[in-house]
Amino acid sequence: MSKRSYEPLTADNAALILVDHQVGLMTGVRDYSTGELKHNVVALARAAKALGLPIVVTTTAADSMWGPTFPELVEALPGVGIIDRSSVNAYDDERVAAAIEATGRSKLIFAGISLEVCAAFPAMTAVARGLDAYVAVDASGTFSDTKRQVGLLRMQQAGVILSDYATLMVEILKDNGRPQAGAAYGALDMPWATLVGQVASAYAR
Repeated sequence: MSKRSYEPLTADNAALILVDHQVGLMTGVRDYSTGELKHNVVALARAAKALGLPIVVTTTAADSMWGPTFPELVEALPGVGIIDRSSVNAYDDERVAAAIEATGRSKLIFAGISLEVCAAFPAMTAVARGLDAYVAVDASGTFSDTKRQVGLLRMQQAGVILSDYATLMVEILKDNGRPQAGAAYGALDMPWATLVGQVASAYAR
């Protein structure tokens, strides 16, 4: 695979695509506990919102097979509509594809359940369409270690960039002096990120 020059994620070039974080699918996840996965997805969503990223949320067969988006994520994204579809690959749905295109962003961050299908398929499709695709691995989940490993390998082979959710958001933040820094770190559930400043102020007194 040829190497590409590093072009950072920014609040102006990135969008977040959350695929199928549904109650029914959550029950089958085996690579993370339900509590940890919920925490990670909600933290990713809140940080993306704090940083001003466009967010697209989609489900598959919410009324028949996999149930609704889990409530904590819905609560974290008030006013964000959820596109329900039947296609396995979210990008194959015209409404989802149109919503992604409407963001005007060239770098797409995906997370989904399952990792190797719901996150991987649209991410690989984005790469095939000339966009940069990232997958937040720890805000995605799947049903066995085999699925996790082969999913990661397949995405890497296709040119998808893999990362953890917090690193992607901190890359977009870029500067800890930005006014959004406190909200972003708070969303990421990293209160200790401001601890050094508090300790320094205490010693300065």
